[in-house]
Amino acid sequence: MMKWLSLALIIQVLVGCDLPQSADQMRSSPSPAAIFGDPKYRAISYGGYRGLTRDEAPTLEQVIEDMEILAAMGIKLLRTYNTSQYPLAELTLDAISALKEQDPDFEMYVMLGVWIEARNAWAEGVWDAENNRWVGDTAPDHTLGNVENNTREIETAIRLANSHPDIVKAIAVGNEAMVQWAVQYFVYPPVISKWVNYLQNLKATGKLSPEVWITSSDNYESWGGGNTVYQTQELVDLMHAVDFISVHTYPFHDSFYNSEFWGVLPDEEALDPQLMAAAVIHRAVDYAKSQYNAVVEYASSLGIEKPIHIGETGWATTDATAYGINGSKAADEYKQKFFHEYLREWTDSAGISLFYFEAFDERWKQAADPQGSENHFGLIGLDNTLKFTLWNAADAGVFDGLTRDGKPLVKSFSGDVNALMASALLPPFKNQMAVRRITTRNKMREPGETVTEQLYVVTHQTLSALEDGQASYPSAPLKLIPWEGTANIELLADGTVMVQPRGGDWWGASLELDADLGEDLSQFAGGTLRFEIKGSASAVFSVGFQTGSYLRGDQVNNFGTFGPGTAYEFSDTWTSVALSIEDINGGTDLTDVTNIIAFLSQNKGGEQKILVRNIVFSQ
Repeated sequence: MMKWLSLALIIQVLVGCDLPQSADQMRSSPSPAAIFGDPKYRAISYGGYRGLTRDEAPTLEQVIEDMEILAAMGIKLLRTYNTSQYPLAELTLDAISALKEQDPDFEMYVMLGVWIEARNAWAEGVWDAENNRWVGDTAPDHTLGNVENNTREIETAIRLANSHPDIVKAIAVGNEAMVQWAVQYFVYPPVISKWVNYLQNLKATGKLSPEVWITSSDNYESWGGGNTVYQTQELVDLMHAVDFISVHTYPFHDSFYNSEFWGVLPDEEALDPQLMAAAVIHRAVDYAKSQYNAVVEYASSLGIEKPIHIGETGWATTDATAYGINGSKAADEYKQKFFHEYLREWTDSAGISLFYFEAFDERWKQAADPQGSENHFGLIGLDNTLKFTLWNAADAGVFDGLTRDGKPLVKSFSGDVNALMASALLPPFKNQMAVRRITTRNKMREPGETVTEQLYVVTHQTLSALEDGQASYPSAPLKLIPWEGTANIELLADGTVMVQPRGGDWWGASLELDADLGEDLSQFAGGTLRFEIKGSASAVFSVGFQTGSYLRGDQVNNFGTFGPGTAYEFSDTWTSVALSIEDINGGTDLTDVTNIIAFLSQNKGGEQKILVRNIVFSQ
């Protein structure tokens, strides 16, 4: 072949004719518009790391094995996550190129993920959640990017896209880089827009193929589909700049955090467990649809007509805490199969690309916790087990002759359906689930209006909002929010709020007003916050309320400290407490109380339980 090419080159020089194209060059490569949204180009998120750290990169041969497995599954579109920090993206492109060289009919395309982070991301300082600030010499500057890292990531993406124009079909600038719970690294939209516009300019000047779509891949709220804090002109500018919008949605996580869609309804309790699980997962998929559609509606309200695809969603199969047997009971292979299938049915019929998260389990995500859910989102386990989602494909011989790390792929549970079903978690019955919402409210008042009554009743066993205008309920429902899964919080049948810290280094939870505006409790500035408390006397934590919004960057804690050696000690019997609001006020005017009651501790959680009841603000 090389001799023939040399002869052809000689002929070209002598007679001035065009050099015949190579086989790769002669094959037409479809455009992004032809790939995205076409169910024939099934998409998935790919991370091929086997070790406890991404510094343990797979070899080219291992990545080639992974590509062969994914191709056998019908996958033709991959999403990666870094370009320069770790070598996997380049290894993936090299592996695909090698397979295309070996077999001209091999087809696989890539959306390159570019990691974007804030200036001083991962600062050595410590985030002091109690006071909402960084303690240390440096802190992330979310208005600016890490220029060195981000530039290197972008330039590497450009190089890879230009060297593999037949494979790279999109570049995603940032992975959940704008969602503001990522306190260590998030950036505001202008940082993303800077690089999106940079890449668009390269396309316009011929320095990057115009056939490469540019996007950012982020949480649905970051794209304006949720909290209005994100709905800024800067976000609108970004939405105009991208070629399509890449949305993340995670019903799996919200089965614990926001469980309104989760659980078995009363008329489903007599169903066969398989039908019961199917019904619950159907609602989980509907929940994902609602988040996707919220972004569609927001974009439409702005007159923005762009393709909107799902850049990430998935379902973990194992968890020891929030999503396992002691939590929402969501994590198992049976539910993963239903979620994957129902979601694919919807996205295929709707013309939406779905980058399902993810192809293979990876254990670096929660290296210190082997049973952590983040390690178990793959359809294929690290022990080469094909999870239940892929059993039918295995029966059809799809994986015959394929290996990973030189070993064959086998069904999980040795293909024993009974063993699989025995491991599946029965979804919780709705009427037995933890109640994480207080719906009693004052329907005569809107959030943001001043509360004028003498008493503001959060929850109480005997006191109610009086018709004579002496007491009021909140102006909107209250959501009981466990912060980042660090604690369990629920409302007991008698109106008591129960908080159970988990085993992390800190924990927190709150009763959050479910509204865009906070409650105006300015009339209570000279009053008291009263409640009764009991529980594990060894626990040290703060209780109070929060004003402002963490997402806006103006949140202020108004706390009193409880536990041994503090001003507020308590025991396993009920103790009445009256916190002076003037004493705990962090300096705000109380016109925007967002977390009506909040619990926070910088101490490690454990086998502790805290009970609070009869919560009332008094003027």
